[in-house]
Amino acid sequence: MTEQPRLDLSPPVSDEIRRTTCYMCACRCGINVHMKDGKVAYIEGNRDHPVNRGVLCAKGSAGIMQVNAPSRLRAPLKRVGPRGSGEFEEIGWDEALEIATGWLAPIRRDNPEKLAFFTGRDQSQSFTSFWAQNFGTPNYAAHGGFCSVNMAAAGIYTMGGAFWEFGQPDWDRTRLFMIFGVAEDHDSNPIKIGLGKLKARGARVIGVNPIRTGYNAIADDWIGITPGTDGLFILSLVHLLLKAGRIDLDYLARFTNAPVLVNGDPGSPDYGLFLRDEAGRELVIDRATGQLAAFDAPGIRPDLAASHRHAGVSHRPVFQLIAERYLSDDYAPEAVADRCGIPAGKIRAVAAELARVAFDEAFEIDREWTDFRGETHETMTGRPVSFHAMRGVSAHANGFQTCRTLHLLQILLGTVEVPGGFRFKPPYPKPVHAHPTPHSASAPDSPLDGPHLGFPRGPEDLALKPDGSAARIDKAFTWENPLSVHGLMHMVISNAHAGDPYRIDTLFLYMANMAWNSSMNTARTMEMLTDTDENGDYVIPRIIYSDAYSSEMVAYADLVLPDATYLERHDCISLLDRPICEAEAAADAIRWPVIDPERDGHEGVRGFQSVLIDLAVRLNLPGFVTDDGRARYADYADYIVNHERKPGIGPLAGWRGDGDDAGRGAPNPNQLDRYIENGGFWIGHIPDEAQFYKPWNRAYQDWAVGLGLYDSPQPYLFQLYAEPMRRFQLAAEGHGPRQPPDHMRDRLRAAMDPLPGWTPACGDDPAYPVHALTQRPMAMYHSWGSQNAWLRQIHGRNPLYLPTRLMRGNGLRDGDWARVTSPHGEITVPVMEMAALNANTVWTWNAIGKRKGAWALAPDVPETREGFLLNHLIGELLPERDDGMRWSNSDPVTGQAAWFDLKVRIEKANPPDASQPAFPGLNAPVGHGPAELRWKVGK
Repeated sequence: MTEQPRLDLSPPVSDEIRRTTCYMCACRCGINVHMKDGKVAYIEGNRDHPVNRGVLCAKGSAGIMQVNAPSRLRAPLKRVGPRGSGEFEEIGWDEALEIATGWLAPIRRDNPEKLAFFTGRDQSQSFTSFWAQNFGTPNYAAHGGFCSVNMAAAGIYTMGGAFWEFGQPDWDRTRLFMIFGVAEDHDSNPIKIGLGKLKARGARVIGVNPIRTGYNAIADDWIGITPGTDGLFILSLVHLLLKAGRIDLDYLARFTNAPVLVNGDPGSPDYGLFLRDEAGRELVIDRATGQLAAFDAPGIRPDLAASHRHAGVSHRPVFQLIAERYLSDDYAPEAVADRCGIPAGKIRAVAAELARVAFDEAFEIDREWTDFRGETHETMTGRPVSFHAMRGVSAHANGFQTCRTLHLLQILLGTVEVPGGFRFKPPYPKPVHAHPTPHSASAPDSPLDGPHLGFPRGPEDLALKPDGSAARIDKAFTWENPLSVHGLMHMVISNAHAGDPYRIDTLFLYMANMAWNSSMNTARTMEMLTDTDENGDYVIPRIIYSDAYSSEMVAYADLVLPDATYLERHDCISLLDRPICEAEAAADAIRWPVIDPERDGHEGVRGFQSVLIDLAVRLNLPGFVTDDGRARYADYADYIVNHERKPGIGPLAGWRGDGDDAGRGAPNPNQLDRYIENGGFWIGHIPDEAQFYKPWNRAYQDWAVGLGLYDSPQPYLFQLYAEPMRRFQLAAEGHGPRQPPDHMRDRLRAAMDPLPGWTPACGDDPAYPVHALTQRPMAMYHSWGSQNAWLRQIHGRNPLYLPTRLMRGNGLRDGDWARVTSPHGEITVPVMEMAALNANTVWTWNAIGKRKGAWALAPDVPETREGFLLNHLIGELLPERDDGMRWSNSDPVTGQAAWFDLKVRIEKANPPDASQPAFPGLNAPVGHGPAELRWKVGK
C-alpha cells in the first residue's frame, strides 16, 4: 500500500505569542499577537479574556495593518509652511520638547488658563486629566462632549450608572432585549456574544432605530422611528404601563425616590425640593406607622401614596408627580404616533410585550442577600427584560432627557440590577454624591484647585468667574449647559477663535481629528485654525498636536509629537477611568510594547503619555516631581505601577502590595510583569450574594469598599426625580444667591425639568424636511480604520442611503448624485436606495471620506472621490432666531453636540468629478503609500 504524503495541516504562524489589549475600538478585547522574528505576523482573539472570550472582529484582526500603515508618523515635526499646508520639517525629540516647554512654561507661570488641553478617543483620561490639573489650566476634557455625555450624565443622575461600557444586560437570563439607537461600532464583540446567547435561547430582540443595519437587522422586530422622537415613544410606553398598573410598586417603594416627599408650595424657596431630616437624609412616610422616616431607616416600608404637611407646607411623594405627569393623554399612543412614525397599535403591542415578559415571566433565584436597611431576603426576583442604548438617542438636543426617559421605563418595570435585567459593571453603581464636583479656580504657577470634571449638585457648582463669565474656554458648567460633565470639546476651537470667553495662547490636542470628522462644521473649523488677525498673527497663536498617524489635523499643527501605536507602548485601562469590568467581576487591563517602535532611520516615536511625563518634569509640575525637583516617574510604565491617587489606590487593581492584594495595596514593582503573564488583564469576581441589587446590597457595598471603589458604603435611591435639576430651575425662578442672566431663565426652566420629559429635537423648517444621520460601521471606528489596507476593502466609499420614497420622489437611481443642502452648507454626493429605513431619513457611514493628502492615501482613492462627510452640513451654532440670539447646536442640559438633529433638502444633481465640497490637497509629511502593500514576516 502506497504511503500517503504527510501534510502539515497547521503550520506555525509564529514563534512566539504576546498577549495584550486591542485598541481598534472601545471594546478593549484581549488579543494574541503572533510574532515572527520580532515582528507581528498575525492577531487573534484571546479565549481567556473576560471581554471577548476569543471573539475578534475585522478591526481587531486588521490591527497588524495599523502597525504597518504608511501613514504612521516617523518623527517630531515643526511647521515650516503656512498652517494648513502640511509643510513640515522633521526635528529631534530634544528640540521638540524644548519648543513645547518654551511655549508652555510662560503660560503656567503667568496664566494657566491660556492653555487648552483636550484629548480625543484615548483611553487614559484619568492620567491626562491629572496632568492638566497639575499644570493648572481649567481647560481640559476628552471627547465625550460630542459623543456620549447625555448617556453618561443621564445615567449617573438617574440611577448611578449608564449604558455603553458601564453596564450590560443579564445575557444569560433576559428574555426580551430592547435596543435604542445602537450602531455596530461600540462594544461590538460583547454585544455579538450576548446576542448569540439570546438567539440560541429563543429570546426576543426589538430594535428601535431609523436605520436597519447590524444588530437592528437581526432583531425580531424593527421599529424605524423618526429621529429624535425616542423619548416621546418611551413616554407613551410609560403612559400605557402606568394606566394598566403594570409597574413594580414594591421595587419603586424600596429602591427609588418614588416615595420621597417633595415640597409642593409654589411660594416656598424650597418648592420642588425634598423634605429632609437634620442629617440631610430624604424623608418618606412609613406605611406601618404613618410617620416620617429617613429613606434608609431599618425596617420601614416607604409609602408611595401618603402626603405630609410640615411647617405649613404640603409635601407629596414623587410617585404622585410621576402619575400626574405621564397619565396625561398627551402621551397616549394616538397622540404621539404620527410624530414618532410608529402606529398606535404597535406602541400598544410593545408596551404589552414589555409588561408580559417583566411580570408574567418573572422568576426567582435562591440567593440570600441583605439590603441596606438590614432586611435579609431569601431570594432574588428576576424580571427578564433588559435595555441597551447608544449614540442614536444621545446625540440630539433632547438627548439627556430622552436617556432619562429610558431609565424611567426600566426602573418602573423593576428591571435594573435584578436577574434578567440591566446590570452595572464596577466601579458603578455610584451615586452623584460619590462623584466630585467640577473645579475651575486657576492661579499662576499652581495646580488647579480640584478635578476639572464632575457632577454639579446645583448652581453653586458652576464653573463661573466672579463676574459671572465662563471660567472654561468651552463654557462647560455654565448656565448654557449646567451638567456638561464631559466638557464641550467641539466648542473649543470656535470659542478660542472668537475670544469668547477669553483668548488662549496654545491649543494642545491629542488624537482629536478636529480639522475633519471630529468637528461640527469642517470647512469653518479649518478656516478658524488658519485665520489671522490684523497683524498677520494666527488668532489661535500655537497648536500642538499628537497622533500616531498623518491625519487631516496634523496639517494644522505648529508642532507635531508622534505617538506610538497601541502595540508599541504602555496603556492602562484602569478602574480610575473606563475599565473592562463585567457585571459579575471587576477587571482592568494593560497594553505593553509587544514590538519596538521603528521608523526606518528617523528620530522615532514615543508614547504620548510618556511624553507628557517628560514635559511635566521640564515644567516642574507638582505630582510629577519630588520635593527636590527630580522626576517622580521615569515614564508612563513607571507611573502606572507607582502612582497612587490616594494611599493604596493606583491605576491598576491587580497584584498590589506583595502581589497578593487586589484593589488596595502598596505599589508592586512586579505588577506589570504579572499582568503580562496573565494575558494583559486582572479580574476579581464579585461574591455570589453581591452580584445583584448592587446599590442596596450590603455584601456588594462591603466588597466595593474592600476593593477601593468606595471609601465607605454608598447605598442610595434611584432618582426618578432629579433634585439637582430642580435647584437650577429654582435659580431661574429667582431663588438663591447665584442667578442666571435674564435671557437664560426661560430656557433653564424648560430644560432642567427634574422629571424626564420630551421636547422636539430640532425645528420644523419646511425648507429642510428630511432627517440626515451618520452611523459608524462595525469595520471602522472614528477615522482610525479608514486608512487600513484591509478595512478599506470593506468600506472604501460611502454613498448617501435614501429610502424608496425619497429616491422615487427625486427621480434618483442607484449611482446617481444628489445635492444635499442644510442651513449651514451644501454637499453633492452619490446615492443608493435602502428600503429598511425610516421614510423621511437619509444616512451614510461616518468618517469614510478623506481629504486628499491625508493618511498617506494616494490623491485619487475612492475615499477622496466618492467618500464624504455630513459634517459639512452641521454647525456649532443654530441659525439666528428672531430675537437675534444664536444658541449652541447642542443639548441645553449637558452641551452634547446635537449631530443627529441635522435636517436637509435633497435634489438630483449632475455627477461631479468628485464628491463636493472638495478641498485642496495637503502636503503629506509622510508621503503617499505604495500602490501595493507587501511584506513578509519570517522565513
